[in-house]
Amino acid sequence: MKSLVTSIALVALMTAVSVPASAQGRTPTMVVPGAPAPSGTSSGMPPAAGPGRPVGAATTTPTPGVPGPAGAPAASPVTAGPSVTSVPSGTPMPSDYVIGPGDVLQITVWKNDTLSRIVPVRPDGKISMPLLHDVTAAGLTAMQLRDKISRALAEFLPNPEVAVAVTDVRSLRVSVLGEVQRPGVLELRGTTTILEALAMAGGFRDFASPSKITVIRTDANGQTQKIRFNYNRAVSNGSDEKNLVLKSGDVVVVP
Repeated sequence: MKSLVTSIALVALMTAVSVPASAQGRTPTMVVPGAPAPSGTSSGMPPAAGPGRPVGAATTTPTPGVPGPAGAPAASPVTAGPSVTSVPSGTPMPSDYVIGPGDVLQITVWKNDTLSRIVPVRPDGKISMPLLHDVTAAGLTAMQLRDKISRALAEFLPNPEVAVAVTDVRSLRVSVLGEVQRPGVLELRGTTTILEALAMAGGFRDFASPSKITVIRTDANGQTQKIRFNYNRAVSNGSDEKNLVLKSGDVVVVP
C-alpha cells in the first residue's frame, strides 16, 4: 500500500511539472534579440537595434522615374525651367525710362484717395482711371504721363497735383543669342549694360568671338540699327570702348 501511494504522488508531481503552456491559454514564444516577433504576437517592446542600424522607422529617398511602394506615385523627375530669366536690379530707374505694357504704375492724386491707385499697363498700352477711363501710358515717360493725367483731370478738379511712379518694371526685355552659356530672354528690372547682360547669360562658350558682338536695336520709327561691341577692348585698361546701356527690345548676338 505504501508503495502504491508513493507511485501515485510521483505521477501527480510529474504531471504538474509537464503541463504545456497551451493549457494556460498561451502559446510559448521564443524571443530572439533583433528578430521580428511572429505574426499575430507582440512582445510589447520594439525590436532591438542591430549593429549599425538606428532604432526607428527606416527612411528612403525616392529616385526620379522609379515607382515607390504600393499605392504611392513615382517621384517626378526634375525638369528644366523656361528660358526667360527674371533679373532684379538695384539700379534706380532713369527719368527717361519709357513705360511699356506689363509695367505697374503708382498714380497719386494729392488729397484724393479715390483717384489714387496702383494700376498695371494693359497689353494695349493703356491704363484705367476713374473719370478718365482709358489713358494711353505706353511710350511715355513717368513725367510725360503725369502731365497728361493732370491736364485731363483739370476738367473735373481745380489744379490737380499728380505724381506717377513706376513701381514694377515688366516690359524691359532683351535677348542674348549665339555663343553664350544660357541664350534666351532676360526680363530686367532696371538699367542694364551689355556686360551685365552677358554675365546673366552665363558668359561665353569656348568658340565665341567676343570682339565681334552685335546689338540689334529698333528705334521708335521702326528703323533697325546694328551696333558693334568689342568685349575684349571694353574690359582692357585704357580702352575707349563704352559699356553699352541696353534698351528694351535689344538683341545681343555673340558669334
